[in-house]
Amino acid sequence: MTMTRIHALRRGLSSTLLWAAGALLVIMTVLVIIQIITRYAISQPTAWTEELVRYALIWTSFLAASYAFIERRHMALSFLRDRLPPPARRGVMIAVDVLVLLFAVLVLGVGGTMLALNSIGDLSALLGISRGAVYAIVPISGLAIALAQVVVLLDRDEGPTGAAQPGADAPEARTTGGKGEDR
Repeated sequence: MTMTRIHALRRGLSSTLLWAAGALLVIMTVLVIIQIITRYAISQPTAWTEELVRYALIWTSFLAASYAFIERRHMALSFLRDRLPPPARRGVMIAVDVLVLLFAVLVLGVGGTMLALNSIGDLSALLGISRGAVYAIVPISGLAIALAQVVVLLDRDEGPTGAAQPGADAPEARTTGGKGEDR
């Protein structure tokens, strides 16, 4: 697979996840407004909105986590990594990326699929939605994170020690209190 295809795959997956998470946030906002209006203006709250918002929040969280991995903007403790010489730093980052890939495939992918399949018969209390459909986001997110990790491992420009990695070697990451002084 060429680098151009890898970059196109990454951009496509990234924008799809971002738009899906954003759309779910809009839907959640509308549902919460409906809940507030029916509860306080009409005095007859709609219970189904609360359950639907809960499920949308689960999906939004997993989609946003997948987006963070693709864009390499997830939280990271880098104080040890940053103190290593470049060859060791590169090795640590590759090892971390491989571990994340294994976690995404085994725990989220395989475990999430088992969770979703085992929950197909369980229906939600108010909406009657299969919990398997709600939990289906777990393997979907695992697939997206695994894809992101494969892209990172293949693409050295955006990879473990690439300059495009947020905060890795950016001057603003090494400054104090906005004065521009190096630590």
